[in-house]
Amino acid sequence: MKTLDWTYKLCRWTLGAIFIYAGSTKLPEPEIFAVLIEAYGIVPEGLLMPVAIGLPMLEVIAGIGLMLDIRGSLPLITGLLVLFITILGYGIWMGLDVDCGCFAPGDPEAEAFHGLRLSLFRDLFMMAGVIFLYGWRQYRAISPPGTMIFLNKLLGKRRKQNAHG
Repeated sequence: MKTLDWTYKLCRWTLGAIFIYAGSTKLPEPEIFAVLIEAYGIVPEGLLMPVAIGLPMLEVIAGIGLMLDIRGSLPLITGLLVLFITILGYGIWMGLDVDCGCFAPGDPEAEAFHGLRLSLFRDLFMMAGVIFLYGWRQYRAISPPGTMIFLNKLLGKRRKQNAHG
């Protein structure tokens, strides 16, 4: 059991770190990410910049939440992966030869392969990790704390440390 408990934590941390990295590499240059989004032809022009800023922010928030095991972060990661898998599938179906936009513009994967299939397989692999997390939570009856509970615990610990220090 302990091995699977650690596997659960490692899977959470790994997925969280991937999402934090992916989102944080796109945030500094939303204009370039907007161009990548535009290449898919599915987002109206007026929404390109809000999506180019909002999507990476969601990735970072979801990644941090998953690493800290905060309620709602796993469904958010799941939703983002479903969105990414759908868009990649659409791109493959349409025969697009574009950068997936998964990581920062000019990431080595996009430059080396410039295809969507590898990105789709990677996202499907991450979805398998998400399925494992849901399954392990169900089996172990794990219920992550909500954001407010987490913040109260965090602030409570700091208050106690300040009171004793």
